[in-house]
Amino acid sequence: MADETTKLEDIIQPELFTQYVLERTTEKSELISSGAVQNNPQLDILARGGGTVLKMPKWNALGGESQVFSDADDIETDKLTSSKEQATLLLRTKGWSAHDLAGALAGDDPMNRIVEQVATWWANDEKKNVISILKGVFACTGMKSHVLDISKEATGSGISAKSILDAKQLMGDNASKLALIYMHSAVLTELQKQQLVSNVFPSDTKVAIQTYLGYRVITDDSAPVSVEDGVFTTYLLADGAIQRGVGTPVDFVPTEIERDAKKSTTNLYNRSAKVLHPKGMSWIGSANIKKETPSNEELAVGTNWATASDLKNIGMVALVHKI
Repeated sequence: MADETTKLEDIIQPELFTQYVLERTTEKSELISSGAVQNNPQLDILARGGGTVLKMPKWNALGGESQVFSDADDIETDKLTSSKEQATLLLRTKGWSAHDLAGALAGDDPMNRIVEQVATWWANDEKKNVISILKGVFACTGMKSHVLDISKEATGSGISAKSILDAKQLMGDNASKLALIYMHSAVLTELQKQQLVSNVFPSDTKVAIQTYLGYRVITDDSAPVSVEDGVFTTYLLADGAIQRGVGTPVDFVPTEIERDAKKSTTNLYNRSAKVLHPKGMSWIGSANIKKETPSNEELAVGTNWATASDLKNIGMVALVHKI
């Protein structure tokens, strides 16, 4: 009698599955939907172009002052200067193994159910990447002036409208670029107790968006917290503070299915090649990492980052505080 059991390898076509996971991960990412992380087509190209350190040339803003117009003087001209930022490729992989995964999904669309789980997993993993990057950026010496630490103050060490506004002022007259506030759920709960969080219903959706002082709220329990002393770090971010690119480098296999007959298991392997780059910063830590591309722990090291832009153009500040 023929075996009519649906197997994982019968369900998943690797090329279609890879594209579907990429699309669904983007859809399910709160960071992307909020605007804090923005997809950048140029980084897509760099992600699949080879190499683990990606150089991104850019034009600098025009500087200098105007001169008084006079028929006695020639008009002076300045050159448009350029600089570059460096990003690092992140190569990550994850495998899942099951005896009876397909059987457990009988009566449902197995492709959708599997993709929902895998895409959600990658979206959550990407949040951890971003938090590690933010930790590293604000541990960088050049970003010290973008950190407001009130956690050690005798009074006023807690999160409040005043502390948030003091933090945004670190951006000076560019503070209007800040659009989002990224916080731990315990911090959000405290602000809700203060009745300072609002629910906004955009015209194109029925899903409420939480805002605080006009900033869109992103809640993530991966946000830094020291349990011992109750110190939290809350971030204010500009739209597109993190630039994102995904790609498939040469000889990189994003999805594989393997059947182990002896163990009666089917294994699904998923690999990711992406760029998550804090705008205005440069990755300088390639000599300090243990493998080809950095781990989350290595992304969080301040000496692996350097500022590559005027601080006012780096759209992120950190508030270190208690509740």
